[in-house]
Amino acid sequence: MITAFFWKREWMLHAYGGALVLFGCLYGQIRLAVMMNEWNKSFFDLFGNPSNHTIDEFFQGILEYVVIIILRVFVDVTATSFTRFYSFQWRKSLTSYYLPLWRMTDSLIEGASQRIQEDISRASKAVESIAWVVASAIMTLVAFTPILWSLSRDVRIPALEDIPGSLVWIAILTSVAGIVISWIIGTKLPEIDVEGQKIEANFRKVLVHGEKPSTRVRDEFERALWKIFAGLRANNMRMILHSSYFDAWKYSYIRGTYIVPFLLMGPGVLTGVITIGDLMQARDAFAQVTDNLSVFIHNWNMVTEIRSIRWRLLEFEKEIIANPRTEVPETFETEELPEDVLENLK
Repeated sequence: MITAFFWKREWMLHAYGGALVLFGCLYGQIRLAVMMNEWNKSFFDLFGNPSNHTIDEFFQGILEYVVIIILRVFVDVTATSFTRFYSFQWRKSLTSYYLPLWRMTDSLIEGASQRIQEDISRASKAVESIAWVVASAIMTLVAFTPILWSLSRDVRIPALEDIPGSLVWIAILTSVAGIVISWIIGTKLPEIDVEGQKIEANFRKVLVHGEKPSTRVRDEFERALWKIFAGLRANNMRMILHSSYFDAWKYSYIRGTYIVPFLLMGPGVLTGVITIGDLMQARDAFAQVTDNLSVFIHNWNMVTEIRSIRWRLLEFEKEIIANPRTEVPETFETEELPEDVLENLK
C-alpha cells in the first residue's frame, strides 16, 4: 500500500509534492492551535480578576478569537480539499500496480474484483487519513509538550510537585497504558472485519447472478441469498459484541483523562498560587498532548480497517504473483462480455 505510491518514480512528484503541501497545511493548523491555547489563558484571566480589566479588553479578546477561527476554517478547508485529491492519486497508483498483475494470472482468488475496486479505494483513504492523524499528532506534541512541561511547575500535589515535567510524564504513562489495553481489547476486530468482507463479496456475487430475470425467480436463488445473509448477520453480531467491549473502554478512557488536569492543577487555583487562566491553559495543553499520544485509541476503527485491508491485499498479491498465466490468449473474445461492458470499450 505504501511502496506503490512512494517508491515508484512515476508517482514520486504526486506522493512527495502532495505530502509537502499537506505538511504546510498541518503546520498552519498546529500554529493556530498554539495561538488558541495562548488565547485561552489571556481571555479567561479577564474573569479571574475582572476589576483589573476593562470591557474593551473583553471585546478585543472576542475579536482575536474570531480572527483565529477564520484562519482555521480557511486552513481546514484547504487541507480537506487537497487531501481528497491526494487520496485519489494514491488509489490510482495502487490500481495501476494491482490491475496488470491480476490480468496476467489464472488465480480464482475470492473477491478479486472487490479487492481491486473497493479495498484499494478504502486503503488509500484509510492510510492517508491515519498518516495525516499521526503527522498531526507528532507536530502537536512538538508544539504543546514544552508548554505542558512549563505548566508542571504549578502542580500542587505533594507526590508530584517536585518532579520536573510531571504533567508530561503523567500524559505519557496514561497514553501508553491506554494503547496497550486498546490493542488487547481490540485484537479480534481485524479478523472479524476480514471475514465480513469475504461474506459480503459472496453475497454481492450471488446478487449479480440475480440480475438475470431467469435466475432470480428461482426459489433456490432466494434460499442461497438468505443462507449467505445469515452468515453475514452472525459475523455482524460478533463485530457488534467486540466493538462494544472496545467502545466501553475507549469512552471510559476519554472521560477519565478529561478530569486529570483539574485534579492536578485545581488545588493551585483554590490556594491562589495560579489563576483560572493558568488552569484552562493547562487543561487545553494536557488534552492536546494526551489526545495526540492516544491518537490510535481515538481512531481505532481506522486502525482496524487498515489492518484488515492490508490482510486482504497481501493475501491477494501473494496469490496472483504465485500463479502467473503461462500463456496469453492471442485473441480477445469481446462477444463473451456483457453488452454494457462492450459499450464502454467502444
